[in-house]
Amino acid sequence: MNKSSFFIIGQHAVIEALKNPKRKVLRVFLTEESKKNIHRKSPKKNLLDDVKVYFKTKKELDKYSTKENLLHQNYVAEIEHLEKPILKDFIKEKKETTLVCLDGVTDPRNIGSLIRSAASFKIDGIIVKERHFPNESKLMYKAASGSIEYMNIFEVSNINSTLKNLKNKNFWVYGFDGYGNKDFTDIKWQGNNVLLFGSEGSGMHEHTSKYADFLVRIEIDKKIESLNISNSAAIVFHHLNYIKKKS
Repeated sequence: MNKSSFFIIGQHAVIEALKNPKRKVLRVFLTEESKKNIHRKSPKKNLLDDVKVYFKTKKELDKYSTKENLLHQNYVAEIEHLEKPILKDFIKEKKETTLVCLDGVTDPRNIGSLIRSAASFKIDGIIVKERHFPNESKLMYKAASGSIEYMNIFEVSNINSTLKNLKNKNFWVYGFDGYGNKDFTDIKWQGNNVLLFGSEGSGMHEHTSKYADFLVRIEIDKKIESLNISNSAAIVFHHLNYIKKKS
């Protein structure tokens, strides 16, 4: 397990990290008011037990977010990485699994927003390329708004071989493409599925798209070229969750 530490900022990111029993929080930097707010949000359990707390002014906290030009909201924490879940072990224990696979998506804000949507609509996990995943990004944690604590993120060395292995394990792979030949709402969405999303600029890599069993699209007004990937993903995740609740 990677024991290196890094800093996160933002109210929701810090509070949810404190709530997660699997997350090691080494230090928190707060104002007096943000400490009181933590206690208000968790009156039955002191989230700051066994955590080193340092009181700072807002100006002192600014140094942790000036570089990224982010609002820290008077919450900063130093945390360790979570233990990485193993995909092959996870799928052995799950039935009717829905996974998301990100091919070439590297923008931390988009990834964070997508994680938030995935957690909100009960996606089982997200597959990312280990080398491209910004796993210590303050921006990603801030955009995820604490939801990263509740999402299985599978970091893999090779997206294509991972998709191939999942297909061999009875997963259907659906590639989302503006030119897909079927509207995604026309799919029945049963069994084990992988939702494959490419980057906003170039979409899926050509070789990776060959692992998709189907290319599907989100129907939008013809005057609009495309949607932001995090918006696209939220639409898809909501629809699949709605279908699952109805069945």
